[in-house]
Amino acid sequence: MTDSLSKNTIPPSIEKILRASSEISDFPDKKELCFVARSFINATLPHKDPGEIPLWSRSSNNVTLSIKPDWKIDKQTGESKCVGVPYGTIPRLILFWITTEAVRKKSRRIELGHNLSSFMKELGLSPTGGRWGTINRLKEQMMRLFRAKISFDYHLSSKDHQEHLWMDMQVSTKGEFWWSYHQPDQSTVWTSWIELDENFYEAICSSPVPIDMRILRAIKNSPLALDLYTWISYRSFFSTQNRTLYFISWESLSKQLGTDYSDMKDFKKNIKNTSKKILSLSPNVRVSFCAKGVSVHPEQKEIAS
Repeated sequence: MTDSLSKNTIPPSIEKILRASSEISDFPDKKELCFVARSFINATLPHKDPGEIPLWSRSSNNVTLSIKPDWKIDKQTGESKCVGVPYGTIPRLILFWITTEAVRKKSRRIELGHNLSSFMKELGLSPTGGRWGTINRLKEQMMRLFRAKISFDYHLSSKDHQEHLWMDMQVSTKGEFWWSYHQPDQSTVWTSWIELDENFYEAICSSPVPIDMRILRAIKNSPLALDLYTWISYRSFFSTQNRTLYFISWESLSKQLGTDYSDMKDFKKNIKNTSKKILSLSPNVRVSFCAKGVSVHPEQKEIAS
């Protein structure tokens, strides 16, 4: 008997992180660079399904993200049915990909390709069938994300006055899907596409935050990890540029990441454990914890130069 861990005792999720960290030793090139909209860092999508509700919202500091799900008529009963609010990892991966395509090609029209398998590969997903398979989940989350009405409200106040800024938008105003969901490898004559809402397009292209696609692939199964990684990347960039430390309280971070933890102790524990995985993939990024909150420091490489 030995105290050291054998290969078989290492959890698959940890083994995946270790393998990815050994492969990520430098900054991403153009192919590995992707983007996330700053608006979705300040307030994130829900991690779990909030159910059939008329409105979902999340507030963080001076920003409120509100989502009104679409409704459709059930063909069998004739009754209206809630499509649902986008949640979990898949809509986040879709938003990363859409934002990257829009920033690179500077176009509201986003080509999704001639077959479903190729598109899913772009998202880092493998097509699997069944009720809980990735194909069915992707189809559902695309409809939830593309058809929902999304609003950002900003409340800014000072000694002299208060400001209320808002933006209402939809991810996509129109599109065409020609894929075969039963035969995901089958190519179609016509390509599937969506056209981004003008306000959404301007929002994601006006202030995109660069992130590493290789890291996204390594943590793609956790919505908390995706949110925390994009938030750390965003804050680390500005801390490095300004050479100042950024601090946020545990309560504020909990609101911003949109977690469903009722116990703050569980939230802190999960943030610390998730941060270890992220930092192992981003060796230049520095994050520290204390009883009151989390601090993001300027990157090490910038300080040494």
